[in-house]
Amino acid sequence: MKQYTTYIFDLDGTLLDTLEDLTASTNYVMSKMGMPQHTMEEVRAFVGNGIRKLIERAVPGGLSNPDYERAYEEFLRHYSVHNMDRTAPYEGIVAMLEALKKRGCRIAVVSNKYYKSTQALCCHFFGELVEVSIGEREGIRKKPAPDTVEEALRQLGVGKEGAVYVGDSEVDIATAANSGLPCISVLWGFRSKELLEKHGATEFVSSPADLFNS
Repeated sequence: MKQYTTYIFDLDGTLLDTLEDLTASTNYVMSKMGMPQHTMEEVRAFVGNGIRKLIERAVPGGLSNPDYERAYEEFLRHYSVHNMDRTAPYEGIVAMLEALKKRGCRIAVVSNKYYKSTQALCCHFFGELVEVSIGEREGIRKKPAPDTVEEALRQLGVGKEGAVYVGDSEVDIATAANSGLPCISVLWGFRSKELLEKHGATEFVSSPADLFNS
């Protein structure tokens, strides 16, 4: 596998297994508001486009539901307290980041998770291994627009040459394409290889070690 000098990572489903906490917070809201519960596999399919889209997919009727906004706010309150209850890096992730760092690579995270949570999770689990972490916030378009990737590169002080985007979803494939970067799709995350291939994925890794072993 080609060695790159800059790695831009997605967060949920790529570096961190967040699915249990996302499901727990989703179902807390559903229960509190008298709405149907969702399985973990359903929530797996809901995630990838940010919290607003997750709640839109989870509540009956989506945006047309009069309780949509309250459900979104309830989710934010619950998840901000419980987003580390069961969340953890996938096996081998920290060792992979350490190996890339030792090689002198630059490392950033770009996520559609809201900004405060993205920064808190990166700081808690990865510390100085991740130099820049960017989540969804006002004033910058979220993925698959290229804006957050371009902002990460700007904060790192590097260009696109030698950079690669690493993610687990169709959103990440589109983000890489829109950013003019090659994409590596991971196979331990929230989407199947078949779905990723349908969305144009061509390069895959089955373990974190594959990213630095060449």
